[in-house]
Amino acid sequence: MANDFSKEERVAFEKILEGFQDALVLSRHVATFRTESVAMERAMDVIWRPMPYIARSFDGMDQTGNFTDSTQLSVPASLGYQKSVPWVLDAKELRDALQENRLGDAARQKLASDINVSVTQVASNQSTLVVKRTAAATGFDDVAQCEAIMNEQGVPMYDRKLALSTRDYNGMANNLAGRDTVQGKVLKAYEQAHIGRIASFDAYKLDYAQRLTAAAGGGGITIDTQAAAVNFHTPIATRVGVAGERSNVDNRYQQGTFSTTASVAAGDAFTIAGVNAVHHITKEDTGSLKTFRVISVDSGTVLTFSPPIISNQGGSDAEAQYQNCVVTPSATAAIVFLNTTTAPINPFWCKDAIEILPGRYQVPSNAGVAVMRASTDQGIELVMQKQYKVETMKTLYRLDCLYGVCNKQPEMTGIILFGQA
Repeated sequence: MANDFSKEERVAFEKILEGFQDALVLSRHVATFRTESVAMERAMDVIWRPMPYIARSFDGMDQTGNFTDSTQLSVPASLGYQKSVPWVLDAKELRDALQENRLGDAARQKLASDINVSVTQVASNQSTLVVKRTAAATGFDDVAQCEAIMNEQGVPMYDRKLALSTRDYNGMANNLAGRDTVQGKVLKAYEQAHIGRIASFDAYKLDYAQRLTAAAGGGGITIDTQAAAVNFHTPIATRVGVAGERSNVDNRYQQGTFSTTASVAAGDAFTIAGVNAVHHITKEDTGSLKTFRVISVDSGTVLTFSPPIISNQGGSDAEAQYQNCVVTPSATAAIVFLNTTTAPINPFWCKDAIEILPGRYQVPSNAGVAVMRASTDQGIELVMQKQYKVETMKTLYRLDCLYGVCNKQPEMTGIILFGQA
């Protein structure tokens, strides 16, 4: 068969897939939703994924008047990442099989890195639980604060993950290595800079980590949190357009009117005076300020931020169901930024909150190009193609994958920042 793969190339591809799967460190620690190719093509590669329901309970035997509708919230997830590594070898270079294998290994490593980076970026940029630490990373006390903010807000107490930049991870390992009263883990921390499981989190080391720049917004920014200002969010499942068409609504974000947005930037983390977080199930006030992230700066006074302020100030059933904060109303509630010093972002999350969506290319195998494909345990598919150019005696190779990453519930994911003033 013209342009077919030799046995050596098949073996090389099998090794590429094996190494690729081994390198998918972070993507193995998020949930997977397997998409259906035809449905995704017809929906322009977008599918709406449900957010977790939150139930309400009432006292007493007589529940007359408590039979209310439930609001099902969902978020859009798309196959938004199309990653490819192309390379070329001429007829002389193909005499060296080692050279070919090295290029395949490099392609595999880059694609695996792309997927891990995508997961890290989604977790870093869309997470809303923010833990601010004034000193460098030291160990258990730091991670315990991540556990506390999750527990207080009702995040499930299982499948929790933490990804730390190398310097922050090693700072924690240094603290552990000095604890001669802890058996087993101490030697591993000293020899391998390994901390493993700590404060209910499985901790992993990043050789790359995003950095969050220090907030440049001034200290005088305020927001009106009185009910009349309507700077709160009422969750809705769908919205009806002017022509009567119905569409889903993404309830992860809210637009709010502030006194000014001068020098505020996407990614900034902040609190609002008098806006406390609640336990999402019991609705009890945690006594701690709710943390928010800036998603975009829309005008001189309007920001899009996450999560929305669902304070039940409107009194609707949906607000009572999904309430995430309590508000002490003020016409001039102060905004306080948490990212006061530029530092690496260390994301943490509950596994089910973030999903990876494997996609699939339908590459024809009878169009003069040799095609091989294989999937990892998660369903992430690698497609390898080869085509020979007789006019140049060069062979073109490419390795491709298609996937998406979705943060279904930003209030089940967070970041910890060290060295903040």
